[in-house]
Amino acid sequence: MSVGTADSTTGGSTGSILDRERIVAKAGFNRWLVPPAALAIHLCIGMAYGFSVFWLPLSKALTGTDEAACKSISLMAALTTTTCNWRVADIQIMYTLFFVVLGSSAALWGGWLERVGPRRAGVVAAFCWCGGMVVSAIGIMVHQMWLLWLGGIIGGVGLGLGYISPVSTLIKWFPDRRGMATGMAIMGFGGGAMIGSPLANILINQFKGPNDVGVWQTFLVLAAIYFVFMLAGAFGYRIPPAGWRPEGWTPPAAAQRAMITHGHVHLKNAHRTPQFWLIWAVLCLNVSAGIGVIGMASPMLQEIFAGKLIGHPELGFDQLDPGQKTAIATIGAAFAGLISLFNIGRRLFWASMSDKLGRKATYFIFFALGLVLYAAAPTLARSGSVALFVLAIGVILSMYGGGFATVPAYLADIFGTQFVGAIHGRLLTAWSVAGIVGPILVGYIREAELALKVPKDHVYDVTFYVLAVFLILGMLCNFAIKQLSAKWFMSDTEVAALQAKTASANAAGGSFGIGRGGLDGTAILAWLAVGLPILWGVWTTLQKAAPLFN
Repeated sequence: MSVGTADSTTGGSTGSILDRERIVAKAGFNRWLVPPAALAIHLCIGMAYGFSVFWLPLSKALTGTDEAACKSISLMAALTTTTCNWRVADIQIMYTLFFVVLGSSAALWGGWLERVGPRRAGVVAAFCWCGGMVVSAIGIMVHQMWLLWLGGIIGGVGLGLGYISPVSTLIKWFPDRRGMATGMAIMGFGGGAMIGSPLANILINQFKGPNDVGVWQTFLVLAAIYFVFMLAGAFGYRIPPAGWRPEGWTPPAAAQRAMITHGHVHLKNAHRTPQFWLIWAVLCLNVSAGIGVIGMASPMLQEIFAGKLIGHPELGFDQLDPGQKTAIATIGAAFAGLISLFNIGRRLFWASMSDKLGRKATYFIFFALGLVLYAAAPTLARSGSVALFVLAIGVILSMYGGGFATVPAYLADIFGTQFVGAIHGRLLTAWSVAGIVGPILVGYIREAELALKVPKDHVYDVTFYVLAVFLILGMLCNFAIKQLSAKWFMSDTEVAALQAKTASANAAGGSFGIGRGGLDGTAILAWLAVGLPILWGVWTTLQKAAPLFN
């Protein structure tokens, strides 16, 4: 994609509109246009959290099947069968693929992203995420589960690139508020399901018929919508000129910069430091605890409280009739939606708080408060108060989301900003590991407890205690993180060479004529474009979650 005219962004000449050099901001650019561009991408890829809405319909896609003959079908046979319905457990592997490939692709192509810039990475992410949904839609049409999984792998690459595409850019645009800046974008990933899940339900109900569950059509419509939003976000990206800083802002004095580095660490050296692996462990342990609860949130609420959710506290889960189980399943789904709301709102809250408290202190709060709440969860469950239990789990998972939103700024503090996007990409392998460890651990503990005939309202007690141990380990790792030794920093000459391509020919002091920016007309329109869908998702979630607090 090339043009032969002058570059409207930098004043340069010909080149691809996706080139990093073509998106260097010029005088008058408003930095507050970058966060909504990042949100446009993160709100789309965040639907990965909401794919559970498709599992049950997909497990009933075929009519007139021989259920007895299909019950013993192997996983290999299930990949290509056209006569048996898919098992939910087999379909859910697509969800695991999303997050395993997310971390892997972010690690593999993080360095490439730093070279080519966020716009090109955002465009590739749009093609992969939406293209993966199209491939999965074809798999559903022809009832080939291997194609559904392939779509998950392709989509996972889009997740990885889309997730890290704005990180280093936002940190560079908001050196005065690093945590808030990355929190604004990454909160979108936590809230994508809050918008996408109810929208998917609407579309499924629109397209389903007597012999069609309406999922492949829903995939195609969502892919088209997401493609438009993601491309708009990618083309909204700009990077600041090398050496830019907000007008009137100066870096705080060294005495005020505890745990904040004065230099930049090269990507090739970051993983050689103990700080990288300690932060990796901190993220992995925090995410393992949180993602395990997220994956079982709905059945957990239903099995613990059972009849209490519908005004029959005397009834345990196994005593409910099918109609009552349907009723509490609806409430369980509302609980999952409410968790998404906690996830999105607290990502911005915790990331912004880290600007005041420091990243290390913020993570200490995550682990200390989380430890108390995990340990207290079984007691809260037996108290009979649904609202109190829901609030405790909501706070726990707000810190799960807060960990994601805070870690890019933590990395920038330790390693500098030059390669923070690529370093963040490598760190996300911790997410890949946690995405396997957390759900499997929670699932196996539950099965083991059920095998021991533990009552279903007590079956998660051991799980909460084990996850509390994860947080103790995370707290110790966080405590061990120290400021990086100067021996790891690049020289001024190396940094200048790397920044040469984004140097502005029209330098006007440290701000380059850009300044701090504000909510002008264009910025307001950009924020409305992402804000209105968020408000709709919040309203829908609160309406469905109201019975939890009755």
